[in-house]
Amino acid sequence: MSVLTTARTDRTLLLIAGFAVVKLIFHTIVNQQYGFHRDELATLDDARHLAWGYVAYPPFTPFIGRLALTLFGESLAGFRFFAAMAQSVAIVLAASMAKHLGGNHSAQWLTALAVAISGVSLSASSLFQYVSFDYLWWVLIAWLIVRLVETDDRRWWVAIGSAVGLGFLTKYTILVCVAGLAVGVLATPLRKHLVSPWLWAGVVISLVIASPNLVWQMKHDFITLEFLKSIHARDVSIGRTDNFFVNQLFVPANPATVPLWSAGLIALFISPSLSRFRVLGWMAVSSFAIFAAAQGRDYYAASIYPMLLAAGASWVMSRLDVRAAAEKWVMMAAVPVLLLAGAFVAAIVLPIAPVGSHWWKRALAQNGDLREQFGWPELVAEVARIWNTIPENERARAAIFCTNYGQAGAINLYGPRYGLPQAISGVNSFWARGYGNPPPETVIVLGGQREWLQQRFESVILAGRVPNSLGVENEESRQPDIYLCRRPREPWSELWPKIRKFG
Repeated sequence: MSVLTTARTDRTLLLIAGFAVVKLIFHTIVNQQYGFHRDELATLDDARHLAWGYVAYPPFTPFIGRLALTLFGESLAGFRFFAAMAQSVAIVLAASMAKHLGGNHSAQWLTALAVAISGVSLSASSLFQYVSFDYLWWVLIAWLIVRLVETDDRRWWVAIGSAVGLGFLTKYTILVCVAGLAVGVLATPLRKHLVSPWLWAGVVISLVIASPNLVWQMKHDFITLEFLKSIHARDVSIGRTDNFFVNQLFVPANPATVPLWSAGLIALFISPSLSRFRVLGWMAVSSFAIFAAAQGRDYYAASIYPMLLAAGASWVMSRLDVRAAAEKWVMMAAVPVLLLAGAFVAAIVLPIAPVGSHWWKRALAQNGDLREQFGWPELVAEVARIWNTIPENERARAAIFCTNYGQAGAINLYGPRYGLPQAISGVNSFWARGYGNPPPETVIVLGGQREWLQQRFESVILAGRVPNSLGVENEESRQPDIYLCRRPREPWSELWPKIRKFG
């Protein structure tokens, strides 16, 4: 690569970084339109109870949530800022990967646009979830592997190990990435690195970084394994893992990018120019096979595609590099198609449709995540109204029991402005925080079944219903009843172990 070409690609990366910043600003603006998602409410609450582990996930995401709370308070856009930033960084890393795979400026732009318009990347920019950061670690690991192969400097294993450790503290599916990398190492000339002390130093570093969470899991009887088993069984039973293969064309990436990532996968195995980077192909194939065999959800495979897109864009553009006119026409055709496809996905995935509009109704019908972002302040206001009907001398031994983590997170977020106590719940990490002291005699129960409650309380009164002025169909609309219950039939110390559940 000539000095002139190198300078041009460096300029291209700077422009792509600028594009990523603009995308971050865009998300920061639109992310404040609706409200917190139920998953965000749970993570936000966990962020106020920092620990080395939680039932539903490792500690990294709540830690970043705590940082966001410290910097931005309870701002919705502020809470989602770091998730959107993670996706912007992933875009730049993917484009840089294309560069190091031999891609010119056009290849880098194609990669950046293809990653930016993917359904999971757009969604992960609009919600604060561990998916956002897990995606980034996969892309970073792939980038580090490209640099390792390109330079043959085995010290890159230290950085790879660090990224794996952070990935483990984010989402346990990073182990699938590690398994894919292991296959890639064994199947390529990288296996000669197995005798390198730098590789094993990287392994040790990853274990050191992961060790606090491993210790937490041991102390809590590896509760997350039980949680994951329960959630997986639920997902399989309700069809969330159906059509894994077909959905790869639509959910993890974007239909418009199928030719590009397909070309990348093929090129990594057949192209002489990319043969030394074949470890990426083995990583992608092996990781995908594990997700498919384990009946994972379709979006689990999303993190595989950025490296395939980088390889595909680099390979396609290298075939056209000697034909400047052909490259120009390809870019003139590809860029509008990618942008149009991205706009279509964004219209469904992002919180941008005006509330109540036909567009909004269509978006909610196709995107369940949007439906879970409405009604939380109204729910808490109704609970506060019921709370105020409880005689003041009775409130010292009163509690608010929530049957799902969204309700509990909402009560703990919006409740203080009404003078409400912290919610109690049997779901996930809320259960470990207990039922309060003294044990409650009067309980407001959200989403409970009357028959179940009557078996456990002497008095059960329907006190209200969750408001739903917008007519949004979500979990709260399916169980809207709010009960006021008094005089438990058995001690809370006996009842509490019976109500633990995962969600």
